Amino acid sequence: MAAAPINRALDFVREAVSEASALWWGFFDWLALVEWRQLYVTWFVVFVFGIFFQLAEPAIWFILISFGVKVLAGGKRRAELTAKDASDKANVATLERRLMEAQMATLQAQVEPHFLFNTLALIGQLIETDSKEAARVHAHLIEYLRSSLPQMRAGGGGTLGKQVEMSKAYLAIMQARMKERLAVRFEVPDFLGSSPFPPMMLQTLIENAIKHGLEPKVAGGTITIKAHVEGAILHVDVCDDGVGINLHADEGVGLANIRERLALLYGKDAELVIEMPAGGGACASIRLPYRMTEFD
Repeated sequence: MAAAPINRALDFVREAVSEASALWWGFFDWLALVEWRQLYVTWFVVFVFGIFFQLAEPAIWFILISFGVKVLAGGKRRAELTAKDASDKANVATLERRLMEAQMATLQAQVEPHFLFNTLALIGQLIETDSKEAARVHAHLIEYLRSSLPQMRAGGGGTLGKQVEMSKAYLAIMQARMKERLAVRFEVPDFLGSSPFPPMMLQTLIENAIKHGLEPKVAGGTITIKAHVEGAILHVDVCDDGVGINLHADEGVGLANIRERLALLYGKDAELVIEMPAGGGACASIRLPYRMTEFD
């Protein structure tokens, strides 16, 4: 029974020492970081209060001790705190970057199987009705995968030129399916080929144009892929002369993924714009900051 008061007393002493230590290091860190001008003002206030409450000697000791700590150890402690803060910020930036990469990988993974499954289903149908055409589509698919898989699996971003090449291989498959119902035009200047452009976005716009614009149209139509620079903004447009779109309808997973990926990569500096030209059809435009090469 006698040990209980002793234990409580020891606990009280430990807590008191812990609180005193926390207060001291808080005061020490404050001295290390505070500017000299602010410290002069603090000393003046302490001295005035010390005179007013007849505590001049403690006030003077406070000033002398804080001056000594500031001069002798303040610089080193400030450097330590600054380094720790920079390290914490770097760790946060690393975590945010990894999170962004994981989110982008998730979004991109939703796009990649979509086209592959559709193409395999097409080949399966053609095997029963037109084996030669199935062989041609199979050859186009192999060509597409050879050009696209390294880009889709790469850690870095892509270029507009690579995305155009991939889209041409993709459109060859679609033309094999739609035949004369699908015509294609590319209006992309060669000098824009080296400009950075996120993987799979161009193909997603083309898929969307075919699915919602040209497939519902009996006669089919034409897809035009264009690129140009206005000011410091790269415009990449996919336009079709199909049945048009309902601007108030749900835009679907593909376009939603593009918006999310643009936000992750560029924040408010990039956008996806959907328009309906006066002559009919639809235009989808990706607009993002223009750079000549991936290393600018």
